[in-house]
Amino acid sequence: MGKNCRKDKAIPPPQLPPEVREEEIEFSDEDVKYVEENKDYARFVSRIDTTAINRQCVGEAKTVEDKYEEERSKKKVQQEEKESNEIQVDPVDVLPVKTLDGKLHFRTVTKKSKLAEADPEEAEEDVLEDEHILNKSQRRAKAKKSKKEAKKQETEVPEEIIQEEETPQAAVLAEVKEELSAEESFENKKNRLAELGMLLLSDPEANIRSLKEMLDISKDENAKIVKLCLLSVLAVFKDIIPGYRIRLPTDKELEMKVSKEVKKTRFYESTLLKAYKSYLQKLMAFERQSVYNQVANRCICTLLDAKPHFNFRDNLLTAVVRNISSPDEVVRRLCCSTIRSLFSNEGKHGGELTVQAVRLIADQVKSQNCQLHPNSIEVFMSIRFDEDIGKRDREEANKKKFKKNDKRNNQEEQNQAQENERKKSKREMMSKIRDEVNADYRGVTFEPDAMERRKMQTETLSAVFETYFRILRKTMFSVGESTEEDTTLNPGAFGPHPLLAPCLDGLGKFTQQLDLDYIGDLMNYLKKLASSSSVSTTKKKNSKLLTVSERLRCCLVAFKVMRSNLNALNVDLQDFFVQLYNLLLEYRPGRDSGEVLAESLKIMLCDDRHQDMQKAAAFVKRLATFALCFGCAESMSALVTLKNLLQRNVKCRNLLENDAGGGSVSGSIAKYQPYATDPNLSGAFASVLWELNLLTKHYHPAISTMAGTISNMNTSQNQTFLSAVTPQQAFADYSLLKESFEPKSESRKLNNKRKRESGGEGEDVPETDMVELKKKLKENFTILRGIKVDERVRMEFEKKKQSNMAKKKPTKKQSNVEKKKPKSPKSKKKF
Repeated sequence: MGKNCRKDKAIPPPQLPPEVREEEIEFSDEDVKYVEENKDYARFVSRIDTTAINRQCVGEAKTVEDKYEEERSKKKVQQEEKESNEIQVDPVDVLPVKTLDGKLHFRTVTKKSKLAEADPEEAEEDVLEDEHILNKSQRRAKAKKSKKEAKKQETEVPEEIIQEEETPQAAVLAEVKEELSAEESFENKKNRLAELGMLLLSDPEANIRSLKEMLDISKDENAKIVKLCLLSVLAVFKDIIPGYRIRLPTDKELEMKVSKEVKKTRFYESTLLKAYKSYLQKLMAFERQSVYNQVANRCICTLLDAKPHFNFRDNLLTAVVRNISSPDEVVRRLCCSTIRSLFSNEGKHGGELTVQAVRLIADQVKSQNCQLHPNSIEVFMSIRFDEDIGKRDREEANKKKFKKNDKRNNQEEQNQAQENERKKSKREMMSKIRDEVNADYRGVTFEPDAMERRKMQTETLSAVFETYFRILRKTMFSVGESTEEDTTLNPGAFGPHPLLAPCLDGLGKFTQQLDLDYIGDLMNYLKKLASSSSVSTTKKKNSKLLTVSERLRCCLVAFKVMRSNLNALNVDLQDFFVQLYNLLLEYRPGRDSGEVLAESLKIMLCDDRHQDMQKAAAFVKRLATFALCFGCAESMSALVTLKNLLQRNVKCRNLLENDAGGGSVSGSIAKYQPYATDPNLSGAFASVLWELNLLTKHYHPAISTMAGTISNMNTSQNQTFLSAVTPQQAFADYSLLKESFEPKSESRKLNNKRKRESGGEGEDVPETDMVELKKKLKENFTILRGIKVDERVRMEFEKKKQSNMAKKKPTKKQSNVEKKKPKSPKSKKKF
């Protein structure tokens, strides 16, 4: 009884919700996408035993009778499965058996399964089992095996059928679906980046954690998504980075009790700094990959240029300087422009980054053995050195001292007894407050003191000149090395001396900052480099000799150094004039720089006040020959220099005279030496400027007019009218890049003359005139041809005549025989 009571008191499970048809259920697009993207995580649903769940969730408890009926139904199902696996034999072949109920039962043969055919061992086991009677446990094990095999067959067969049914159309559809899904995912990630960026820009303190999600998107395999992520995070950091460096609190500061606002700011600053650090680490990693090299360098340069005061600026600067000589032109330009902006805008960082950048560039030049791109040294031209550092502070301090002395004198004269203590304390307090405010202002504005600025400026200058002198020494040693070693060495990707030209330009600009003790060594270096011949006289060829442009730059730097330190130096510049005189013959327009040549002509010849007459005449003659050999720009710059020399030196105008003896020989040398290496030994006064006569017939009207004005100069004119046009301006105006000159044809000139004669400006030329012109030209050419033919015939006739005369000329023996002929016997008979 007790057991029955317990069974009756069993608590039923809760009722299930009402059933709903599958057709009435509605699913949203987002749910369908989520299930399709996460199919792998829903495999456990197929393994759930629904029958067991239904048993437990049925509303009423099962009785013994119900269980008995379930067992009977299970047995019936098993029997039906066995009957389905059997094949009924034809009743004609085998006699049936009649049961007590009156039903006929035919004998059947069991159907062999595929597994039995495949595995003979299992078939033998089945035969043995049929022969012997099985126990209950054996039956249960057999039933379990059969169920497992049936499930395997059900899972394997559909996959095979699907593989057989696959067609090329299905493969194309699958590819299209994949592409559409990739485009959708790209758009979703792109929109997500935009949403996160807008949230951060609207309220960075509340949404600072979304930076981590943005950085996680950069781990995607798609390159476009990674680039968008890097650029979007860059825009966010440019906007939310504060105008000060973040200092994390120490352990003692963290132990102290602070307000909620302080905790909030600390959390914001710490998360911002961690995200910024991880972002920089990713940029450094992406920089090494060729796909993301340009984007990563763009982000690094932009961050350093926009926020040079923030944390980790040293890492950014090293990355920029490392790529300042990159073979990629885009990356190199970005890095060079960033370094130039740092040099020109020192107010953002107080000049500290300028010193660090110059030191890093100097170390890179040393490590690479001066084999870098010229842009890596050209950035030094953007540095600004202030000579009046602290001048205002000194003047203000001196004024204050004078005021104090005046007050003391007035007090002594007035004999005031004591100062008021209250005023004294107030003054001291005000001075302290001013000092504190000034210190805070300097810390915020990144403006160091005058002493610190001087110190940084001296360090920068020392690093710059150290780099320049290292380049000069390396060039000297490479030029002076043995030629056998130079032929085996590789000159480098940027040429044998890539840094020499920007080094000389920098020396010409910063010579005022150079100490006088080093100027003597600098002039010796420049003399040796300028005198290095570009054409080797020995049999061995040297691949590291200087070009004409580089040697001209050496001469220019020497003159600039002398001009900036004219009162302190006493150096003879004759060697540089000799080099310029010889380089005019070695110049080639396609190989060498014409701008450097024009600048050297201006500084060395036009700006030089004290010149020797013999030297000036030699340069006048050399420039006239130079103008005949090259294009319009070079010829015009040479003629402008020639005119300037003739205007300053009246005695050199004697070269314009056409004397019978070949010029007014007023020099020590009686014969002109055109190939002399020294202008003083050329004897230019013994020659005449016959080149001007040819230049007056130049095709360019500007050159012909200039040559005509020079040739018509008066030799007795004492007053000089210097031209305002310099050789540099002339070269720039008449260079091939800016020149738009088109020579006029002869037909246009003839048409214009006919129009003027006819008096009508807009009248057309009649066809009859053109026909007559053609006839006259033909007649002229026929006459010329006839003259040439006559001359040729005459020459041939004279040659034939001379040959015939030579043949008819008798010898001595023949002449003697002819004389003896009159003494013949016939003549005797006549007598």
